[in-house]
Amino acid sequence: MKTTKAAKSTPVKPVAKKAAKKAAQKATAASGKATGVAKKATATIKKAAPAKTAASKKAAPAKTVAKKAAPAQAAPKKAVVESHAALVRRARRINRELAEVYPYAHPELDFENPFQLVIATVLSAQTTDLRVNQTTPGLFAKYPTPEDLAAANPEEVEEILRPTGFFRAKTKSVIGLSKALAEDFGGEVPGRLEDLVKLPGVGRKTAFVVLGNAFGRPGITVDTHFGRLVRRWQWTDETDPDKVEAAVGALFPKSEWTMLSHHVIFHGRRICHARKPACGACPIAPLCPAYGEGETDPEKARKLLKYEKGGFPGQRLNPPQSYLDAGGIPAPPLGAG
Repeated sequence: MKTTKAAKSTPVKPVAKKAAKKAAQKATAASGKATGVAKKATATIKKAAPAKTAASKKAAPAKTVAKKAAPAQAAPKKAVVESHAALVRRARRINRELAEVYPYAHPELDFENPFQLVIATVLSAQTTDLRVNQTTPGLFAKYPTPEDLAAANPEEVEEILRPTGFFRAKTKSVIGLSKALAEDFGGEVPGRLEDLVKLPGVGRKTAFVVLGNAFGRPGITVDTHFGRLVRRWQWTDETDPDKVEAAVGALFPKSEWTMLSHHVIFHGRRICHARKPACGACPIAPLCPAYGEGETDPEKARKLLKYEKGGFPGQRLNPPQSYLDAGGIPAPPLGAG
């Protein structure tokens, strides 16, 4: 059977075969190179991975240390702040306790009338009540009224007042005060705060002493003892006397102000001293935030007590009978003993 031309296969040329073989080899080589690059990349990643792992492993302990150190850096606990209501309760309880300890508390200046009290209070600056009480009998014997003292010879008054210290300035004050009483108030001590503070040498402290003890009108006397104790008791942290007066006055009924002043001042002079408080003999120790600043041993503390609490003379030559009944001893006159 004859075959047609279409059925005959076309023979492949040798050149074409060689070209195809070279192309296949190039493709295989390229594939090999790509595989090599891929292997190198994989190896690089594998090599880098342990480094990261090592770094992370090394860093881990640092984090652990930081966590352990955290508790040491914890903020300290805040101190408990006393509410205003709690402060009022504690302050009033202290006053009640002191009223039981000093039922005989009184002004520790000798006086027989408002004129003598205002003069004695002016003279008490920068000295003790005892020294004033030892000095005023001679002054009032010679100058019994404001008119008499207003007309006095300053040099004679200075000589009488010399034991009180700052006698020249005090002489000027008491003579000026007496002149003001004689000329502006008919020789009588006024019973109003606004009038008293206009007198030479009279401030709010002196005015409240006079109002509370000569006229029976409530007032707070902020002397050095009073200011020291109310700060120790944390009733206020103010140091200005007017601000102390306002802060403490807000804690008590007005009717208690005068006796409160006596209780605090008595306690400051007898037990709660400036330099060495007798904490171990203090009746209000459980209520005092400053307990421990002074002597806490009861036996040693009792040796620090002054005046009637320690069995020693007081500051008045003529104290009230209630003070004598409580075991108080009158002070000696000037020059005695």
